[in-house]
Amino acid sequence: MMSQLRSVVLAGGGTGGHIYPLLAFADALRRHFPQIRITTLGSPKGMENQLIPAAGYDLRVIPAFQLPRALNLDLLRTPDRMYKSAAAAGEIIDEVQAEVVVGFGGYVSVPAYLAAWRRELPIVIHEVNVPAGVANRMGMKFTKRVAVGFPHQLEQAESLRNARLVGVPLRTGITHMDRPALRPQALYHFGLRPDLPVLFVSGGSSGARTINLAVAAAAKRLAHAGIQVLHVQGGRNDPFEVPHDLPVPYVVVPYLSEMELGYAAADLMLCRGGAITVAETTALGMPAIYVPYPFSNQEQRRNALPVVESGGGLLVDNSELTPDWIERNIIPLARDRQRLGQMGAAAAQYGRRDGDEALLRYVLEAVS
Repeated sequence: MMSQLRSVVLAGGGTGGHIYPLLAFADALRRHFPQIRITTLGSPKGMENQLIPAAGYDLRVIPAFQLPRALNLDLLRTPDRMYKSAAAAGEIIDEVQAEVVVGFGGYVSVPAYLAAWRRELPIVIHEVNVPAGVANRMGMKFTKRVAVGFPHQLEQAESLRNARLVGVPLRTGITHMDRPALRPQALYHFGLRPDLPVLFVSGGSSGARTINLAVAAAAKRLAHAGIQVLHVQGGRNDPFEVPHDLPVPYVVVPYLSEMELGYAAADLMLCRGGAITVAETTALGMPAIYVPYPFSNQEQRRNALPVVESGGGLLVDNSELTPDWIERNIIPLARDRQRLGQMGAAAAQYGRRDGDEALLRYVLEAVS
């Protein structure tokens, strides 16, 4: 490791998929370079305003604007606001004397890429989706140093064929976690029984209405089959009704900041197919049933499909997730410990826990 790395600018915002890898990478930087100056760039309204300062990092807010889906170099010559955003990013880069800019996506990354390019600073892009996000595709016009989180990205996207596979930077609370050792504490924390399987349900930080309603409607069937449920409602979803007279625990929490406790308590997970979710479940060897978000370009399906094909999970369309489907598929799976063990081992073979360290090595190569 280079001992002289002194100042880094990290750009990314808007959604957790951009912010959480940024924070995990910032933690890796600080572990290796305790005196390093880490400056993050964010937008005025993104989730980064809650997450980044709370994690102890310097957040500088600059203007960020949505980009058109069609990318071409004319974009750089048209909107004055892009120049203003890049100028704001450049002032911060100059102030902190950054040696490299590392971008994780979101519209706020584009002015950072442009400002770094003008200063001939090294730029490293980290991308987790197929196709790559609009902002990162724009950034690829300024640098060839692109890192990806999953093997399928190298195969499915022409623009990512020459990228470096590093994995997804994850929090050490996940990567250093011993699920069996933490399980008794997690079960006690949620009031769950140690003698029955646990289905962990989460649609992400915002929640997933389809998942919430389907599982809640299947509550009696799950409970009478001896399956406990730990259900994360999500911050942007309305409460749902769960029967009060169930014979086994059905625990609903509005939001779960310590996801590692949920993973430790669980035998099986029902979730969306976001990149961070897939990276975490596979890193932990968690058997999962993925319900990709349907209103998108199908990147969540592409994230989950390789895990399913390796035997580490199941895939169900959003429209097909019903109480009947849950009864036919989830109940027998949750009660089959041998099959769950096989799925968990397959998921772990696909996942990796060193994304933060691998990305750091790549960034150091760019700076050297």
